[in-house]
Amino acid sequence: MSDNISYEDLRNYAKVLLWGVEHNRFSPLKNKDIIIIKYDRAAEELAEALYAVLIEAHLNPVLEAVLTPYMKAELYINSSYGQLLFEIPGKYELYSEAKGVIRIHAPLNIGALSRVDPLTINENRKSTQRLKKMIETRRNNGTLGWTECIYPTADLASSAGISFEEYTKTIIRACYLNMPSPVREWQRIARETGAIADELSAMDIRKIRVESEYCDITFSPGDNRKWIGTLGDNIPGYEIYISPDCRSMKGAYLADLPSINMDRTIYGIQLEFNEGIVVRAKAMGGEKFLLDQLRIDSGARRVGEFSLTDKRFSRISHYMASTILDENFGGEFGNCHLALGQSLARSFSVPAETLSPAIKAELGFNSSGIHWDLVNTEKKTVTATLAEGRKRVIYEDGSFTF
Repeated sequence: MSDNISYEDLRNYAKVLLWGVEHNRFSPLKNKDIIIIKYDRAAEELAEALYAVLIEAHLNPVLEAVLTPYMKAELYINSSYGQLLFEIPGKYELYSEAKGVIRIHAPLNIGALSRVDPLTINENRKSTQRLKKMIETRRNNGTLGWTECIYPTADLASSAGISFEEYTKTIIRACYLNMPSPVREWQRIARETGAIADELSAMDIRKIRVESEYCDITFSPGDNRKWIGTLGDNIPGYEIYISPDCRSMKGAYLADLPSINMDRTIYGIQLEFNEGIVVRAKAMGGEKFLLDQLRIDSGARRVGEFSLTDKRFSRISHYMASTILDENFGGEFGNCHLALGQSLARSFSVPAETLSPAIKAELGFNSSGIHWDLVNTEKKTVTATLAEGRKRVIYEDGSFTF
């Protein structure tokens, strides 16, 4: 791997990831703060560079290796029910104390678990529900910085249909690692996407319509909402998003980029919404998995997020077989994506910790055990209907119009 990513680029990547953690916290990091590096085995070189950068910043890195595909298969197929739900002692306490988490994804064998029953995987996830709820609360109140990224592997490149060298170059460019000061570039992107998000929030938009060749959806952003720009929670991350009123979604939507979920590749997803609920769903590949996911809970058929990516920020123009990268697709026409499932509390216009279950229900924030991003890259026009009834095109041909 070091032949494709130089030591300097690894250092730059590590510095950008640390910036991401700091940027989505509400207060600066201090000496001796704990930062968890959670990484796949293939990303060891980036984890090492990150470890060095954290030590230099007088922070305390804690390493957490992710289970390999073989280990996961043993857990999902051969474990007892008690082992499947085993909660690791001390992990809750560690994440309660940590001030940041950096998750490095580097899958070695996409599809290795495609024959594992998704219900088994969902049962295993129950073992971390208490932990995830605490992490979500801390992320929302800004006491836990969190960022995720991709480290290139041969299997990712093969799944994307490009060479490993091209895949690696795309990540380097997408993360602005080839610029003189990558961190400064991300500070600029955060300012500029934040300014767009602020302007959208100030427009008092009552309805949004998205039109392309195969999409025609309308929805209401909802009350007490704000649009969010680059937070640093994904590197790269150029998208500008909102969690709309999940009850308002109506119309037809196509995800023309494939989506990898639980080691399964689902492509050609078509959804039809009525009164906020998916009433019709089909896929060219992986349709059974799609329908099963929609049955997981009552919120799985509703939308938790709507996002737009401006092609002027994005340096991704090819399918990358990773949601972190694909939801930031730029190309010729940018992209929008819908996320089925859980809404994002940071889109609430007042402190997220005040978003109680009762307020969520009243305002149309969705609750679900899934959050599944589905990307459309077609040429599209996005029109906002403002409070006074005037219509305004806010996004066209891959860029915001202001």
